Amino acid sequence: MAAAKKKAVEVPELPIEEKLKALFQLQQVHSEIDKINILRGELPLEVQDLEDEIAGLQTRVKNFLDEIKQLDTAIANKKIEISNAQMLIKKYQDQQSNVRNNREFDSLSKEIEYQSLEIELCEKRIREFAAQNGDKQSSIDVAKSAISEREIDLKSKKSELSEITSDTEKEEKQLLKKAAEIEGMIEPRLINAYKRIRSNARNGLAVATVQRDACGGCYANIPPQRQLDIRSQKKVIVCEYCGRILVDNPERNEE
Repeated sequence: MAAAKKKAVEVPELPIEEKLKALFQLQQVHSEIDKINILRGELPLEVQDLEDEIAGLQTRVKNFLDEIKQLDTAIANKKIEISNAQMLIKKYQDQQSNVRNNREFDSLSKEIEYQSLEIELCEKRIREFAAQNGDKQSSIDVAKSAISEREIDLKSKKSELSEITSDTEKEEKQLLKKAAEIEGMIEPRLINAYKRIRSNARNGLAVATVQRDACGGCYANIPPQRQLDIRSQKKVIVCEYCGRILVDNPERNEE
């Protein structure tokens, strides 16, 4: 007989007071992580932008090279057409030596004239294609020069970012681990609300303390009765103005 399935171990739900303390600790951890991200500044975005720009320039160079190949093929085809036209002209000139009447001579003369015009047209197209080739080659040179400059900038930015990351990586890993442990103590519904508030807050502050009778997040005044409710820690209370979760100031409790 198959063994009975083990029941999932349920984590006992924390009292509201403990939940609020855990949320405050989680906010402190996330604020430390935010400081690390601020230290990195815009470097990650700048690195990504440079990589995207270089990739775009490389694609442009590739497209220009493909177009140059097509133009080279077109030039080669026009040269073949010129060669064929020259062969026909020689053929018609040879035939003119053996014509029986003026009508045949005039007819061959028109063919020669037509092939001569075809040669002129082909030579004109070759000059146009060659000019386009020159323009595209100039564009390639400009793009390659830009790539070289961007690659120097990218190397410098990556080096700077790597230096900052190496100094903060260990600390960030520890903070992320601690944040995950705290999150595991709180039910998902409350964690999701915390994350939603945090994502909408300008400074990433989802949990604010009461400071000088005001919300520590938006500095809006908090009525005395509401402050008493916050100190009692019997329910989750949010700021009526900014929506942040309000907790009693731990420093006041330690006095």
